[in-house]
Amino acid sequence: MTPSRSAYLRGCLASAPFALVIVPFGLLFGVVGSEAGLNIVEVMGFSIMVIAGAAQFTALQMMADDAPTVIVLATALAVNLRMAMYSAALTPHLGKAPTGMRALIAYFLVDQTFAVSSMQYDRDPGMPLAQKVAFFFGAVTPICPLWYVATYAGAVLGTAIPPEFALDFAVPITFLAMIAPLLRTPAHIAAAFVSIAVTLALAFLPYNTGLLIAAVAAMITGAQVEIWTERRLAR
Repeated sequence: MTPSRSAYLRGCLASAPFALVIVPFGLLFGVVGSEAGLNIVEVMGFSIMVIAGAAQFTALQMMADDAPTVIVLATALAVNLRMAMYSAALTPHLGKAPTGMRALIAYFLVDQTFAVSSMQYDRDPGMPLAQKVAFFFGAVTPICPLWYVATYAGAVLGTAIPPEFALDFAVPITFLAMIAPLLRTPAHIAAAFVSIAVTLALAFLPYNTGLLIAAVAAMITGAQVEIWTERRLAR
């Protein structure tokens, strides 16, 4: 077995447990999307073009609430600002890949693929570029295709899925499973705490605009704590 193939299989194994929540997560979005009045093409377009569950649910809820288009777009972008941070974190590892490959990586850069790839690269920073790329796409394999299939199934089945299945459990479990292992530094913990506190404190604002403020506050807090930490270590 070649090193790249071995890295690919390790990526598959590392992200495979997320399939347990990706399926109900995708099913739930398909169901909610169809119940909100979207047709199958619109539901699948959401999942294929946006491919970001949290932003999709946020945008769909705000559309159902008749929020202005500008607010819908701004809030969805704010929810997805973490993708820019993910990209910056992986650039030292994957930034030298060919342009076309980087474009594919950017498209498939979701919470799960970032989480497992980031942890692997931190454990083994000396991995050759080809193996890092192979590991990343291995992490994609059990996640993204299942997201599309589960979304389609949810949209087609719609209300035929019994309420007892409680598909909405997948949303918090997915993010808890991803976030907990990543809270490794004071900056991470501070950003998480501020985002939760500000979101709850501003829950009364219309159209979930509190999320916009919470996202900015969390990023500023995380960056500031990181600066303080680096200054303290430099003394």
